[in-house]
Formats: sequence, structure tokens, C-alpha cells
Amino acid sequence: MNDLLDLSPLKARAAALVEAAIKAGADGADAVAVRGISLGAEVRNGKLEEMEHSEGDDLGLRVFTGSKSAIVSTSETDTKGFATLAERAVAMAKVAPDDKYAGIADAGLTGLAEADLDMLDTNPVDLAALREAALEAEDACLGIKGVTKSGGASSSYSLTGVVLVSTNGFDGGYLRSRHGVSASAIAGEGTGMQRDYDYSSTLHRADLKSAATVGRGAGERAVARLNPAKMETGDGTIVFDPRVSAGLVGNLASAANGSAIARGTSMLKNSMGKQVFAKGVSIVDDPLRVRGLSSRPFDGDGLPTRRLTIVEDGVLKSWLLDLATSRELGLATTAHAVRGVGSAPSPSSSNLAMLPGGETPEALISNVQNGIYVTELIGRGANTITGDYSRGAAGFRIRNGEIAEPVAEITIAGNLTDMFARLVPANDLEYRYATNAPTIMIEGMTIAGR
Repeated sequence: MNDLLDLSPLKARAAALVEAAIKAGADGADAVAVRGISLGAEVRNGKLEEMEHSEGDDLGLRVFTGSKSAIVSTSETDTKGFATLAERAVAMAKVAPDDKYAGIADAGLTGLAEADLDMLDTNPVDLAALREAALEAEDACLGIKGVTKSGGASSSYSLTGVVLVSTNGFDGGYLRSRHGVSASAIAGEGTGMQRDYDYSSTLHRADLKSAATVGRGAGERAVARLNPAKMETGDGTIVFDPRVSAGLVGNLASAANGSAIARGTSMLKNSMGKQVFAKGVSIVDDPLRVRGLSSRPFDGDGLPTRRLTIVEDGVLKSWLLDLATSRELGLATTAHAVRGVGSAPSPSSSNLAMLPGGETPEALISNVQNGIYVTELIGRGANTITGDYSRGAAGFRIRNGEIAEPVAEITIAGNLTDMFARLVPANDLEYRYATNAPTIMIEGMTIAGR
């Protein structure tokens, strides 16, 4: 385990790759290296279906010749082949199209955020323990009255190391662990069967929901969905469960992504400084969140990360920018570059959240005379260019301020611009995912039923 926690060999290989690029004639270069180790166990009907143990290192090299660049990647750990790989990358760059916005960061901008993110759980994990956790989750799921079959359960652990080395002098790395447990349940019989799931994912095992809690959650959710009704087509209020409300925050992040703004393919391209949400609504991205699922001390350009307010009191305050998009837009980068071993940096969120409102979910629901409490969304029906929104949905009818019978086979529709303006968040924010939101209520949406 101690060998896996030592990133110095990975840094040395990344540095050797950068050195090889300079010798091959590159004007500048950077290399990203990723170490991945994963363990997993999956069970179904009390039997082990699959066990996984994989590990490996991957490296990516980006080289620049003037305003041209190229990227190559390899899983080779022997540095003897680096010279050939670097020569190939430089040759590719020389025939690539010009990109005046791409480039390595100035040395004065680089660095690591000064924060203890507590991303690494060093306690040992083995496959036997993962198997037992998966079995415990399934047993708890099958113990719920009305659950007729198991959809399977799993438990997992991963350790990821990330290193970035550049000719501007940057040399950084970090390690992140992750634990997970999930379960899927099937309730009912024949054509009346319903399926649902639950899961938990954290960086530290101590923060993980117990396997039994996850299993019971999956079973209870599946049973609650039995015998769904259909609804008449019309308008109504939609209340989004936190499991699905985060998708609306993700839609905002996509529309506020610097790449979309630079291309002019975002419904928010002319909305900077304008009231996009109602007053009181704020959205932040915090890569420095302690034990956050997507925390990181530096971004894909080698810049120190920082908390960013995207929406404040309903007003759009910032795009998500990396170096390239910030140069194209004539703005300062927000240090939101992410990259893989085979791809250039691009803007992306980290720990994204809509901050909580002032009312409980129960208080919001009590004011709804006709609507749906949505627990599942189906399909990719959000267009962040036009704002058009249409998703298949299932959940529970809200009638006279109370949650009633389950409903299914419906479609909810609207326009994101209007939806954002009418959106009301509850006060039940929990940080369970990389993108989080509380319960959200939106009035005046179209419900297509029978």
C-alpha cells in the first residue's frame, strides 16, 4: 500500500516525458500522469457475480511548437520509449492547425491551493470486505416487504493519483480515495414490477452510509413505486427530489461553461450580470471542499484552485473558465481546467452546489395544489443552447399539499430560462454527489400524460 501512495516515481516519469519533448524540439510541454487502482465486488441473489482488481499508470504528453500543439498518451512505464513518443508528438504538432488561445500557463500563475482537502483514506481495503458489504446491502434490500427480486448489489474502492509536470516549472500531484456501495431492488410481479436503487459514495469509508441502510433504501423506494397511476395532460408544479434536482444545477453549469460561451452556443451567452434566478438563489463551485468528491488543489492547467460563486442572489456572476477559454473571452481564468491523459484541458465544475433556501421541503409541498414530486428523470432532454427542456419522469402525485399515489409514464417540459426564474430551493441540501442541490420547486411546468 505504501508503494501505491508514493507519487514520486509517477512524477519522475512525467518529468522524463517533458524532458524528452524539449529534446525533440518542442517549444514547451506538459505531462499529466494518472495512477488508478480499483477493487470491486458485485453480488446477485446471494452469489458473487463479479470481482474486480485492476491497476495501472497512464501518461499523456502535450507539446507546443509555436501556436500549434499535439497530444499523445501511453501506458508504458519504461522511460526508454519516451524519446520516440515525444518525437512523434512534435511531428504531429508541426502539422496541426494554429490555436492562438492554447498554451502553457505563465509560471507566476501556477501553484497549489494552500488547503488540507483530506482526500485520502489510508485504511486498508480487501476484496473479502467488499464482498461482505455487497451481500449485506442485498440482504437488507430483500428484507423489505414487497421486494420480490434483487437487481444486484455492489461495493467498491478506488485510489487515484494525479500528477502534472510542465516546462513552466510546475510539479504537482495529489491522491484521492473513494468508497462506494449500491443496491438495486425489484418490487412486484409480472408487468407490475417496479425497480429502484440507492447508493453512497465518499472519499473516506467512515463517511459511507452502511450497506444495510443503502439496501433498505433501494427496497423501500422500489416498493413505494408499485401500482403507479397516469396523469392527465396539463400544467402543474414540479417538485424535484434532491436525487434529480442536481441535474438542473448541472444544466446551469453546462450553459455557463466557457467553451459554450466562446462558441456562442449557450442560452446564457448574453446573461452575465443579469438576474437569471430569483433573488436568494446562489450556486457555488468549491474545489477546496474538505472530503469533497471532486476536490483538487490545482486544475488541469497547473493553477491553484479556489471557490467560485457562479450565481449570487439570482445574478449570474461568472463563467467556468480554463486558460484557453479565458484568453479567447478576454477574461481571467477561474482555474476550472480538467484534462485526461489523452485530451487537452477544458473547463468543468468540481464540487458544484445550489445553496439551500429558507423553507423545508414539506413547507414547499404544502403550498402545491396540483403537481408531481419527481424522483426519477429519463433521457437527456435539456438543450442548453435554446433552453428547451423535456424529460420523461416518474414520482408521486401532489394533491392539495400532500404527496399521494405514485405516477409514471409522464413527461415534464418547459424552458430552462423560465424554470430558473421560477425555481425555489428548499433547505435540505446534502453533499452526496459531485453536483448537489436541495429539493427544488418550479411552478407552471407542462405535464404530458395520457
